[in-house]
Amino acid sequence: MKISVDISMYPLSETFKKPILAFIHSLQDHPKINVRRNNMSTQIFGEFDVLMPLLNSKMKKAMETDSSVVMILKVVNADLKD
Repeated sequence: MKISVDISMYPLSETFKKPILAFIHSLQDHPKINVRRNNMSTQIFGEFDVLMPLLNSKMKKAMETDSSVVMILKVVNADLKD
């Protein structure tokens, strides 16, 4: 099943840009997903069984790296990239 995920990441520190960019770049390295970003959030598109485990591992790494991080996800069971 194809899904679309809208992600907003809010590191609760004064140096917030570096963790956000690292998270986005880690997603962009995956060959089976499509990543789009803008000033407000990042959107990823692909298969549910690929995206959800990937998000799980990338979010865990981001939360282990930074002391406090808020992650907001919106998931829809449709491919909205077009």
